[in-house]
Amino acid sequence: MAVETVLRHYLMRHGAAKADMEDPARPLSDRGREEVQRVARHAAILGLEVAQIRHSDKLRARQTAEILTEHLAPRLGIRQVEGLAPGDEPDRVRTELEAAGEPLMLVGHLPHLSRLVSALVLGDSEEEIIRPDTGTMVCLAKTERGFRLLWVLTPELVQA
Repeated sequence: MAVETVLRHYLMRHGAAKADMEDPARPLSDRGREEVQRVARHAAILGLEVAQIRHSDKLRARQTAEILTEHLAPRLGIRQVEGLAPGDEPDRVRTELEAAGEPLMLVGHLPHLSRLVSALVLGDSEEEIIRPDTGTMVCLAKTERGFRLLWVLTPELVQA
């Protein structure tokens, strides 16, 4: 039996953000910062390695990516990219992940992340299989046969 090559990619929903009425830019709230810190610390303990962390143009996603970068130190740093906004179609990012030769972490939003996971794992972005809460990280394995959902890490699982 041949050993299957596995490349892992990580998707993370931004941490909890301030309400629009409180701050229209919607930065991370104190709770959001804390939940992302917990997940990022745990990811570092697990030895996660990513080449780059990519995020949407929303402030809360950038702040989440910056916290993750402090703990995971991606070789290629962080980068804002198109295709990760809440209402974006998952096709563009799906193509990038399928072509990627090294592990990536994407920080984004709902409903985009749910649709992306479904597109990668099931081949159908409309068949929702997961709806990650804020601060949740999802690990996907890219194999010769396609993508598999490996695990989900929530802030609640990694209490301070």
